[in-house]
Amino acid sequence: MGIHSLRGGGAARCLSCAVTVGRTRMITAREYQEAVEAQVLSPLAAQSSEAVRDHAEEPCPVRMAYQRDRDRILHTKSFRRLKHKTQVFIAPVGDHYRTRLTHTLEVTQVARTVARGLRLNEDLTEAIGLGHDLGHPPFGHAGETALAQVFPEHFRHNEQSRRIVEVLERDGRGLNLTYAVREGIYLHSKARRDIMGTAWGTPTTLEGQIIKLCDSVAYINHDIDDAIRAGVLQQTDLPAEALALLGTSQSARIGAMVRDLISHNWWASGTDLPPDPRLIAMSPAILSATNSLRDFMYREVYLHARASADDAKVAFVIETLYAHFVRHPTQLPADLLSINQQRHEPLERAVVDYIAGMTDRYALECFRRLFVPRTWGAE
Repeated sequence: MGIHSLRGGGAARCLSCAVTVGRTRMITAREYQEAVEAQVLSPLAAQSSEAVRDHAEEPCPVRMAYQRDRDRILHTKSFRRLKHKTQVFIAPVGDHYRTRLTHTLEVTQVARTVARGLRLNEDLTEAIGLGHDLGHPPFGHAGETALAQVFPEHFRHNEQSRRIVEVLERDGRGLNLTYAVREGIYLHSKARRDIMGTAWGTPTTLEGQIIKLCDSVAYINHDIDDAIRAGVLQQTDLPAEALALLGTSQSARIGAMVRDLISHNWWASGTDLPPDPRLIAMSPAILSATNSLRDFMYREVYLHARASADDAKVAFVIETLYAHFVRHPTQLPADLLSINQQRHEPLERAVVDYIAGMTDRYALECFRRLFVPRTWGAE
């Protein structure tokens, strides 16, 4: 039943819902929220009422389209597995190192703050943020590089994230997410040289563009924190000029970047004439400082010998598992084999889907089970 049932002669107007209704028209919670969006959000925001899916669905009486997408992602097994996938430091023992899940949550929180500041759609922003890294394989970027080297058709985590929500979830039916969410997930990746890079393309929604930038805002800052915790960096190692502009603490730097994204893109709130093209960006000074930190992290952490000491071992594990399951496809999960056969895809595609979905500890356990001799306890 709708939350309002208005009766009376002719047409009536429900002031609390801001919609016109007929003699016995019922207003659902979803319709009320969509009406609020139309009044409150920027004219440049993505409206939930205009969301498009590949397969039409009966609207939910309570949740708007992007809310449903967020919930579908949140309840997937792929999302839950992120808690045991590497962010930077492989299989960390310490409780306070970031994982792929905590990274995802930090990206989403930062992005929602920016979206709210610009009167954009927080639900869409959150859905993209929660889904953007679902396709990351075990062992972080070392695992991604290893899979890309063994799979003939090439592997990228953003492509795998989109494949998960479109194909793999729900036994091959996918989640039937809206186009805006799927596009934002796929296009969040950037080239290494610049956080504003467009190597993969630019999302058509401003919300998708926010995620693309806030992904970098989050990982640059929390990876600095983790690298200092691991003893790979000292605070004094960080670029002094960037810190002078952004701040010396993680919270100060994130705050400076977020404030800049809101003030520099105030046109997105609908109060100023938008630029052409309509592109969410950092101001030149903040962008330069942010890229300086990013370059520093690549040089001193991501590609540094100490942080990447196990990359060759990761590659060996991935390559060995890949070769094994290509030779022994009956050992693959039945659901992945079924999807593979229904779609008439090469067997290697199912092998990659399986390995990419593994957590760090599951991949190591699988390798141990297959290739390490058992030990026997004493009598």
